Amino acid sequence: MLDLAILGLLHESPMHGYELRKQLATKLGAFRAAISYGSLYPTLRRLQTDGWITEEPVADCAASSEVPPLTSRRGRVVYKITAEGKERFQALLAQAGPETYDDNGFGVHFAFFSRTDQDTRLRILEGRRRKVEERREGMRDAVGRAAERLDAYTLELQRHGLDACEREVRWLEELIATERSGRQPGQTGPMPGDPGSK
Repeated sequence: MLDLAILGLLHESPMHGYELRKQLATKLGAFRAAISYGSLYPTLRRLQTDGWITEEPVADCAASSEVPPLTSRRGRVVYKITAEGKERFQALLAQAGPETYDDNGFGVHFAFFSRTDQDTRLRILEGRRRKVEERREGMRDAVGRAAERLDAYTLELQRHGLDACEREVRWLEELIATERSGRQPGQTGPMPGDPGSK
């Protein structure tokens, strides 16, 4: 998942390592915990070895307005995606298997949904919904069976987890309905071609 996140960010713009770390946290929001920053530079080296990104000294990129300002000693190098890296990014985006439904994988894929085709987005959303529904049912069973044996605070924590699952299922159902309608989240009004649209 870190490969996808790094390639996706570098697809948008070349960056220093420091800026890349900052953008990972910004882009992934609540899902940033999925990324171990201790693995960032080893991953960057591996992506270089694979030919998916290149490293250039800042002096070679100084004239480029795309490169963020230098912010740290480590930032004396700018990372850029290669043509092969762009192909790899597209291949990673097209994946919709079970790894894209788990907590870490889903967050990273969702962060790049605007670059993902609708069929893949729907497969990932539906897979995630199934996974969270299974978790919710397991939690319901556990709470029902253990309610009498748990103290009030542990029981409240279990209920909180169950509520979070139920909220996520509702959110996913709304996203799936939005995707099927051809709209994007937050988009309102009739679609072009709908009766009443101009």
